[in-house]
Amino acid sequence: MVSPEVLHELRQTLRKGQQPMADWQGGELAVSAVPGAGKSTGMAVAAAIAIAKLQLHRQKQLVIVTFTRSAVSNIRKKVSEHLKNLHLPQSAFTVSTLHSLAYNIASTHRELSGFGVGETKIISESLKQKLIRNATYLWVKENPKLYDLLLEGRNFDGEDTERLRRQTVLRTDVLPSLAREAIATAKSSGLSPLELRDAKAPDGGNILEIAAGLYETYERLLRQEGAIDYDDMILGALRVLRNDNVRKYWQERIFAVFEDEAQDSSPLQTKLLEILAQHSLAQPPLSSEGAEVKNLMRVGDPNQAINSTFTPADPRFFNEFCDRCHLNAQLSTLDRAGRSTSNIMRAANYVLHWVNHSEYARIEKPFRPQKIRPVDADDPQANANPEPMGKGVEIYTPDDIEREMEMIGDRILQLYAQNPQTSMAILVRQHNQGRFVADALAGLSKEHDIKIYDVEQSDRRSRVPMDMLAILQFMERPHSPDNLKSALEVLKDRQKISSQQDLNALASNPEKFLYPTLLDPSLSTLAQETQSKCIGLLRAKITLPLYNLIPFIAFTLYDEEAGLLATADKLGDRLNQQLVGNYSMQTVIEALREIVESESFEAVEDENLEGRYMAGGQVTIISLHKSKGLDWDVVFMPFLHKRICPGEAYIPEAVKFLGDFGLPEVTRAQIRAIVHGDRLPNAEEAWAQYNYLKQAEEFRLLYVGMTRAKKLLWLSAAKAAPFSWNTLENRTENAPICPAIAELARKFPELLS
Repeated sequence: MVSPEVLHELRQTLRKGQQPMADWQGGELAVSAVPGAGKSTGMAVAAAIAIAKLQLHRQKQLVIVTFTRSAVSNIRKKVSEHLKNLHLPQSAFTVSTLHSLAYNIASTHRELSGFGVGETKIISESLKQKLIRNATYLWVKENPKLYDLLLEGRNFDGEDTERLRRQTVLRTDVLPSLAREAIATAKSSGLSPLELRDAKAPDGGNILEIAAGLYETYERLLRQEGAIDYDDMILGALRVLRNDNVRKYWQERIFAVFEDEAQDSSPLQTKLLEILAQHSLAQPPLSSEGAEVKNLMRVGDPNQAINSTFTPADPRFFNEFCDRCHLNAQLSTLDRAGRSTSNIMRAANYVLHWVNHSEYARIEKPFRPQKIRPVDADDPQANANPEPMGKGVEIYTPDDIEREMEMIGDRILQLYAQNPQTSMAILVRQHNQGRFVADALAGLSKEHDIKIYDVEQSDRRSRVPMDMLAILQFMERPHSPDNLKSALEVLKDRQKISSQQDLNALASNPEKFLYPTLLDPSLSTLAQETQSKCIGLLRAKITLPLYNLIPFIAFTLYDEEAGLLATADKLGDRLNQQLVGNYSMQTVIEALREIVESESFEAVEDENLEGRYMAGGQVTIISLHKSKGLDWDVVFMPFLHKRICPGEAYIPEAVKFLGDFGLPEVTRAQIRAIVHGDRLPNAEEAWAQYNYLKQAEEFRLLYVGMTRAKKLLWLSAAKAAPFSWNTLENRTENAPICPAIAELARKFPELLS
């Protein structure tokens, strides 16, 4: 037994807002935390105290669930240290990702999970995309009437060239995207293809019927592969837990569940945790025979929900949980944050308040109304709410993006002259912005020996095998519209061809594009430049030895980017060794396809993110999404234009024949309405809803970026900025600044520099 005095001392290491977590002894508790409030620290102490007070052990464990492997490692380490100091068994708790927990439950009871008795293959993301493409082709073949309706769209005159273009758009873009959206959103919400079909849209449209058909076809192909995806792990665990005896077995082993980053949960994930946390009361009150209690603590920040663009996560679910707990006095708000100086907190709070009372909150408020407050004077955290550097928050509007980077470079030199160990980050919204920043600041490394760590460069390296595969497949079968489209996408992403052209039109008839006759219409100047790039690749296949193709493609795509060229060299060496004696175009393509489908070339999340991303004396270039959970002394946020934040849902010209909306986005909004029990919107209403939700997430992303800064937050937007970051030549003069930042400058004019 650990003495109450020792536990009290451990509790006192927390600030007052965190202490209700340490006081938890059962039941539901929602913890809504602001950035920098120390929710993982509070959770670790609460876990250790709960284990001590409730005398938990191997057969009666506390389960902590989070969403990334690095977070698992971080929380496990903190809890283990507390238990070691308390002389308590390490076996009393377990930490895992939610999917790992679900798969453990499902695979332990294969006869109930639906996984089958043999080894179950978990498909990689790249293999999933291949199945989605195959499902698209199969659906087109099996549903000719619906496909013809899509082809006709509107304003179709039956002309063959337009038909080919529309076929390319549908098969390579619209239908795969629609399938991805339907599978991710519906499956993670527990909706079947039949339930999608039964939900009739008020305008009599057939978008949900198409989505259901694609979803159903994908499921069929997945079963034929004998494979499961990540959502199947959750569904399999839920099927297992329908069995009364098995459910009781797991509930007896798991005393309680603590969930971190709860704002990113899907409905099915929440349902799984609620089942595991549910227990019958040993001595229920007379008025509540058979009463049950959920030993469930959910910790998160709905204002940092920034993943719904990529996942089925929706902050509305966690907000509803918080509201329900609030009615039962089971809500704790961690609003005291020790990360940032007061000016940064004031700026973030004002942005939150302004957005929630602006036109962008007409459908629903993007933020939960909770302010970040400074910690008390006697806070146990050292150096909490530090003194600001400069004004703490500074807003700039330079003439153009080149001048913007010059000013940032000068400011970096000033700050390092004051303290060489200052940690700094430049947060960007798009990969191309990160590349521009890295190129612009290269002189700081060469001339001043300041380390520039480009996280986005690492991400770009991870895509090298996919680039090589796409280009080689085009070289092998250049007359395939799909292969040509994939190669053009790679060239566009690597900024080797202009993005200001309709790639679908070029790819719809490869022969006319690559080898036009005198009778064919002449190509535009941009199309001729693109054609020249493609012809150059095809000539290389004829003139170069096969083993030289990968180095040639690498130089074509990556120019002088040393890291990418080195990655391509390493990939080439591996293929040479793997295929010795059997080196042909076909075997190289097959080997690359196997690498892409079965391996992850993305950088594994480092368990020591602080050492990697937040080192003193270093400038880290990182995306806004990856910056979540990190912090730096100084944060620069350039390129804050209205076109990006909050932006607006965009319909490419190539797909406007389907209507003034995007089919995948409409599907997402309609499925969201089904899940929440709302009225099902028609296509136009769903498109408008999607646009509002997308803008809300962009504002939350802005808020996340602002709250990464501890001592200085630099916000800037150049007056002249690229219309698209894929092509820097086309500039917009007097580009509108992000409206939230414009309002911040109006409210606090002293921040303008």
